[in-house]
Amino acid sequence: MRFSLWPHASQPWAEIVDLARHAERQGWDGVWVADHFMPNNEDNSGPYNECWSVLAGLAASVPRLRIGSLVSGNTYRYPAVLAKMAATVDHISGGRLVLGLGAGWQEAEHRAYGIPFPSVGERLARLEEACQVLRSLLDEDRSDFDGRYYQLRHAPLEPKPVQARLPLLIGGGGEKVTMRIAARYADEWNVWGTPETLGHKVSVLDSHCAEVGRDPGRVRRLAQAVVHMGDDPAQLAAARQEPQPFPTIVGTPEEVREQMAGYAAVGVDEFILPDWNLGPPAEKRRALERFWEEVAEPLH
Repeated sequence: MRFSLWPHASQPWAEIVDLARHAERQGWDGVWVADHFMPNNEDNSGPYNECWSVLAGLAASVPRLRIGSLVSGNTYRYPAVLAKMAATVDHISGGRLVLGLGAGWQEAEHRAYGIPFPSVGERLARLEEACQVLRSLLDEDRSDFDGRYYQLRHAPLEPKPVQARLPLLIGGGGEKVTMRIAARYADEWNVWGTPETLGHKVSVLDSHCAEVGRDPGRVRRLAQAVVHMGDDPAQLAAARQEPQPFPTIVGTPEEVREQMAGYAAVGVDEFILPDWNLGPPAEKRRALERFWEEVAEPLH
């Protein structure tokens, strides 16, 4: 199983690139960046670096890791322009980009920046059209598309990505529509969850693949959860009792390693570790080192 890092975009650029280089030296497989314009906190205040600028910087600064957006919001990333951005970053990286895309969900940033925020149904319909636009532009010499939301007229995309097929990742766990879109168009699929919830989600994805006539093995599965790992029983007990806004794994290194093995057992190909709860820079590096040495490396 692969293991990748998700550094929070609120950190200074120097800290993000230093963390990515640290993870690369240890042996991690990738680094992912969220695509938002401001934090999703109570008053939406604080710094937040722009995703694709960060990806371009990482592409040039970190020579081995896969890099990707987790995930770009289709409501504010016009797909034809996004295809051009992705192809360029793929060249900067030498062919290591994964283009992650989702329907868009953070309503506050749409309202703050004057970006239309359609209904869920329209956002999902736009996402499906965007997948077709992206795949055509990335793969074909010229593209024509006459959709409800997007239109192309003999559109070029040059230079093409370095990768013969630049991977498209669809993020989201909506079982009726989002995962059907992933089954049809995605090379990779991502969702939040623990091994207990991922077993069900993976079976849903497999069913959608069967319905659209696609080999489920053609879609890599990625998952993430916040990890609280330590040795102090009292601290671990407190973490288990504390309400968590995201799926969370709490335990000793041995217990966390068992959970990671659980992901692999249900068909997850890559686990992505958010760094949001790992403390200040020096403490964070120690946490990443310990996670790699005691949890990830034995399963890698």
